[in-house]
Amino acid sequence: MTREELKDLRLPSVWETERLRLRPWREDDAAALYRWAADPEIGPAAGWLPHTSEADSLRVLREVLIRENTWAVTLRGSDEPVGSIGAFATDFSLGGGQPEIGYWIARPLWGQGYIPEAVRALIGLCFAGGAEAVWISHFPWNEKSRRVIEKCGLRFVAEEDFSCSDGITRRARYYVIERGDRT
Repeated sequence: MTREELKDLRLPSVWETERLRLRPWREDDAAALYRWAADPEIGPAAGWLPHTSEADSLRVLREVLIRENTWAVTLRGSDEPVGSIGAFATDFSLGGGQPEIGYWIARPLWGQGYIPEAVRALIGLCFAGGAEAVWISHFPWNEKSRRVIEKCGLRFVAEEDFSCSDGITRRARYYVIERGDRT
């Protein structure tokens, strides 16, 4: 699957898990996004700078988050975004443009299993949509993300430099799960 083919993966615009509702981001989510994305422990772990204002969050919504295959993570019964998850064509040299999943969740919800729940569901959607492999990466110091990846059954493949949106190149660790790996 090439970068161009990822948009043909046919992922749903809204989907649910046992405890979450995943929906497209909207411009009126700027205040909620800023509330969580201003946290200095969130952005740097994912390779972006903490948001500095609601206007900054609106810019990020327009330029990054309001796009196909990117969802606001909401708790079922609430429409307020508390995180984000998306699938994009990996640019990892061994990834061949297959889907890569990126995610974050608000710090008060860390350790409650919400992101592994969303990641497992999105992996299943990617396979159902035709992907042969799904990738996830993290920075070596991001232990929380590593634990999510391991809980979701991906295996380590390699490390490679990654150019972050904050302008810094960092080493990233890449993991994969292939269609045949699922039980």
